[in-house]
Amino acid sequence: MSHVIAAVSTGPGVSAIGILRLSGEGCARVAGQVFRPKSGRPLEEAPNRKLILGTLLDEGGRVLDQCMAVYTRGPHSYTGEDTVELHCHGSPPVLAAGLEALYRAGALPARRGEFTKRAFLNGQMDLTQAEAVIDLIEAETADAAANAAGQVGGALVRRLEPIYHSLTDLCSHFHAVLDYPDEDIEDFRLPAYLGTLEAARETLDRLLATAARGRILRQGIRAVILGKPNVGKSSLLNALAGFRRVIVTEIPGTTRDTVEESVLLGGLRLRLVDTAGIRDTGDEIEAMGVARSLEAAREAELALFVCDGSRPLSGEDWEAIEAAKAAPHALCLVNKADLPQAVDFAALPFDTVLPISAKEGTGLEALTAALGAIFGTETPCDGSILTNARQTGAVARARDAVSRTIEGLAAGLTPDALLTDVEEALEAMGELSGRTVREDITNRIFERFCVGK
Repeated sequence: MSHVIAAVSTGPGVSAIGILRLSGEGCARVAGQVFRPKSGRPLEEAPNRKLILGTLLDEGGRVLDQCMAVYTRGPHSYTGEDTVELHCHGSPPVLAAGLEALYRAGALPARRGEFTKRAFLNGQMDLTQAEAVIDLIEAETADAAANAAGQVGGALVRRLEPIYHSLTDLCSHFHAVLDYPDEDIEDFRLPAYLGTLEAARETLDRLLATAARGRILRQGIRAVILGKPNVGKSSLLNALAGFRRVIVTEIPGTTRDTVEESVLLGGLRLRLVDTAGIRDTGDEIEAMGVARSLEAAREAELALFVCDGSRPLSGEDWEAIEAAKAAPHALCLVNKADLPQAVDFAALPFDTVLPISAKEGTGLEALTAALGAIFGTETPCDGSILTNARQTGAVARARDAVSRTIEGLAAGLTPDALLTDVEEALEAMGELSGRTVREDITNRIFERFCVGK
């Protein structure tokens, strides 16, 4: 792992600044072959963590750019190794030529996520912190970024460390008594640890309860807009998106296929799907669109039923209502509130019924508040929210193992039998932090990263 790796660590395309990143023993020597400090001193002698001015050269010695370099000596660096960053102007040809020169000087191309993987392997971060790095990069809301930043800071593992240590103490006490019977060690009595086990289960239960919120933070909410033709479904999508994403006309059946758009509403990311109006039709293409609407409703987590408040409900409205009620969460939006109303709100079978005008853009604040109430946006995004299936699975296995220990204790099982479950809980928590995780799992995690991170 000591070989020098190099990559462009900034995004593709033209930008104000582009960064060439190197890590590994001897990276300053490699970078010094393509970067000439203006001071004339070798890069290897540069002060630690201080930007210095110089020129970037291509493999033929031609000047490519006037740039800055910073040399950070390990172990106090991101990767735990010596690192160098060359801060150039963000011209893709300049960065490509500079990177090629670094390869010619002896650096190897960095693989996806290799810088962060080295940080994990060198003990600079645990596995939850490493996963949070990519979550932070990909965050689409302020809450998602805040939770990822908290995890980068170690909030999740800090919440579990007391449990890990208390269960470790329990196991070590038992084995000490078993292995050293002649020593003056307090007798092992498992019932004395009941409070420890119950506290561990309670903490793990609370943590598991955050998984749904974590999934929403990372993936958003898949939401479908349902209703009969010409009630304003596409107008609603356009209003929420803030631009004319979908063609809107007075002709019923304009939308004949599902149309998707991601919108941010009150800190929640909605993966909105506009659908063809639900009705019986002899048009084969429109019928295919209606079928896709019903399929989208079955797959959605949230259904927004839209009706025309200026007209009484029809059979087609009730067909759309039936489809909407099949979703885990559904609410009703009575559109065209700017017109005289003909719909009896009390007759609508929804817990939440909101008058809106997609045309005027009114009522959307109430929709934002309703979604916040449904999906719990008040949960603190401090880094202690589980955000992926791997984390959730590890915590669930630990919780189940602790629960079996408590149940076995009540049933009068012997300590050696019960400690098998305690050790399984420790193994699961070790997988969460990376203490005991398998190599194939770590490889899969870092493959999510881009090259250069």
